[in-house]
Amino acid sequence: MDLQDQLKKLFPDHNFQQEERIPVDDIWLQDEPLLCKYEKRNGKPQTLIEGYTGAEADFKKLTKEIKTTLGVGGSFKNDIIIIQGDYRDKIMQLLKDKGFKVKRVGG
Repeated sequence: MDLQDQLKKLFPDHNFQQEERIPVDDIWLQDEPLLCKYEKRNGKPQTLIEGYTGAEADFKKLTKEIKTTLGVGGSFKNDIIIIQGDYRDKIMQLLKDKGFKVKRVGG
């Protein structure tokens, strides 16, 4: 029994209508590829994404989406997304699915 069935039992007279939510992805896509790098800073592995030329607000949305999708920490500083850990493959696939061109830099 899912939540919808439980609500129908609690409120039998209510007319439930499903709203279709269409995900609106309003992040600006650019022609140049984003650069995905791996570095060790203070002995800890970090994935860096740089090269985005869109608005800073779009870059922050992209940072938050990557962090929540992977369930990791990270930040946005000086037009660079910093993700804690080595997640190059997952991040590159996520960005490709969103329509970005991604280039892997380094090993």
